[in-house]
Amino acid sequence: MSGAIEKLIMMDTSYDMVKLCKDAEEDASNKNIETSFVVGDEEFLPVKESSVDLVISCLGLHWTNDLPGAMIQSRLALKPDGLFLAAILGGETLKELRIACTVAQMEREGGISPRLSPLAQVRDAGNLLTRAGFNLPGVDVDEYTVKYPSALELIEHLRAMGETNALLQRNHMLKRETALATASVYESMFAAEDGTIPATFQVIYMTGWKEHHSQQKAKSRGSATISFKDIKKQFSDGGSSG
Repeated sequence: MSGAIEKLIMMDTSYDMVKLCKDAEEDASNKNIETSFVVGDEEFLPVKESSVDLVISCLGLHWTNDLPGAMIQSRLALKPDGLFLAAILGGETLKELRIACTVAQMEREGGISPRLSPLAQVRDAGNLLTRAGFNLPGVDVDEYTVKYPSALELIEHLRAMGETNALLQRNHMLKRETALATASVYESMFAAEDGTIPATFQVIYMTGWKEHHSQQKAKSRGSATISFKDIKKQFSDGGSSG
């Protein structure tokens, strides 16, 4: 994959978001890149097979019903040696809110109903890339802590972002008394000395390449010429002489 970007496809499931991107592009000074704006779904990519050099997904794949299937479609859309880059929210995201909401629901309602979407764990990311057929898979992770004045403001922020629970089989209504209890538990368990409450956001970064003959390949099993025992001995000898 080489050369300057000549054509760009920007896609989102939301018509309003696509329109915002299009309006921003019209105001931009760089008009040299041909840009197409598409309303589409990651699970049914409206992109021809082997037609793009790069696929970038930014914090959207955690909404898909079939994450491996969406990643497979991304790989099929790539040209040989094309690159897949994705950032998804990881399972540690909003861990404080999950704990507080669980405690509050058990106290007020005698049971729990998920209030946030299920998210992938870091340990699963490499398997997802391999399962989707990508070569040279890579995974990295970052955690960010955002401070809010109160838990209720965090909940309202998540609602405005549309980042609550995407599951069809869920309790759509969060009772007011449960919401207030969640805020109380959250603040009693996690509030900082300055009165703010922390919210953790974990971002998992995944990279993978579509197969190409120029890429590095793993050596066949049994082809090694140096044993781990020899390497260990070499380091042990080096450490003792230093």
